[in-house]
Amino acid sequence: MTAARKFIRADNPWLMFAIALAIRLIVVGFLYPEQMQARRGFWPFGYEIGRVARSLAEGRGYSSPLFSDTGPTAWAAPIYPAILAAVFKVFGVFTATSAIVMLSINSLFSALTVFPLCAAARRSFGERVAKWAGWAWVFYPYAIYFTAARIWDITLSTLLMTTLFAMSLDISTGWRKCKWQVYGVLCGAAALTSPVLLGVVPFLGGWIFLRLRRERRPWVASAVFMALVFLTLVAPWTMRNHRVFGKFIPFRSNFGLELFVLNHGDSSDVTPDSTHPSTSWIELNEYNSLGEVPYMERKKQQALDWIKENPGEFAWVTVRRVFYQWTGFWSASEEFRRKEPLQFPNVFMATSLTVLMILGIRKAWRERNHAAIPYVLMIASFPLVYYVTHPSMDYRQPIDPQIIILAVYGLPRLTFYSARVVSESQKAN
Repeated sequence: MTAARKFIRADNPWLMFAIALAIRLIVVGFLYPEQMQARRGFWPFGYEIGRVARSLAEGRGYSSPLFSDTGPTAWAAPIYPAILAAVFKVFGVFTATSAIVMLSINSLFSALTVFPLCAAARRSFGERVAKWAGWAWVFYPYAIYFTAARIWDITLSTLLMTTLFAMSLDISTGWRKCKWQVYGVLCGAAALTSPVLLGVVPFLGGWIFLRLRRERRPWVASAVFMALVFLTLVAPWTMRNHRVFGKFIPFRSNFGLELFVLNHGDSSDVTPDSTHPSTSWIELNEYNSLGEVPYMERKKQQALDWIKENPGEFAWVTVRRVFYQWTGFWSASEEFRRKEPLQFPNVFMATSLTVLMILGIRKAWRERNHAAIPYVLMIASFPLVYYVTHPSMDYRQPIDPQIIILAVYGLPRLTFYSARVVSESQKAN
């Protein structure tokens, strides 16, 4: 078979990568102007990350995540702002060229995700599921839109998370030390890109530990070495934060604000405008007057006080957050529908994917397919922090590849095909 024929095979991840990249780059050409809103101070151009990247590019250090020069910050983890700052240095701050370049980098991250996605699906459920899950990612609307329209760490986080997951499936069979080192590097990169990714590590780590222990494979020394690699990578950032703020801030400082946004009494929107310094002059003035760390502490305390005084309302809002995370539905009010005109198409898409995912989990349960266990652990654990803070469809994207794999595995036609293959195999024997 010639190289060209091998490339155009439907199960070739390189073909999937090429088409995924082309689609995303084409969409970038249409959507990049959304970043160029000068009247808003180019706020959509990276939001807080864009402001920090600007400060880095202009030589003012890792600082100023909002509209004015407010000094050092730990609002965002450092890797993605550093990438954006490098783009600013070469192509200009908040220029159209920088927007196109950065969104193209996002497109590359998103397209590369097809490789660990296919590897994980192949190891767990076979070649057929890997092929269809890979193509599903190529044309996945959320991945295309968030990649081509938003300068944020979503695409890099998704690539790192999917790679970590694929390696976790592999690590359970036993590894040499060099792969444990790579795993430690990936964990460090994930923590310094989006620390919420580390929330799944205890769950996946527990599953890996049980697998290795059951198979009586040595792992303690390698795992300790992996942890040392991880700590070596993240320690400089943590030490910088302690030196600058006089407080232990391992990765990010903004949890108090994230907790406050939807735990203060206003649940008219997933992210009410009145709660965030980027959309509220009251909050912005408070942030400027207090400074970052005291402001975040105050927001955290206000949220905890509200939760303590309103446990019933907190429980109800939490139920709504969980429901939104898996269906995309938040409110049917006229005001919300005016702000989110695409809510109901989004509900159809998100709910359909959730139903197919559940069918995949159900199929694995009925077939006693233990390969689904790490998928369920990851999908169940990752959104936990958003159930108590505030969710968003883009926040969920780091686990969307695993959701897609289970959804493809649960498709009725593939189920019929699998059953037919098993039946024919039994007859042949």
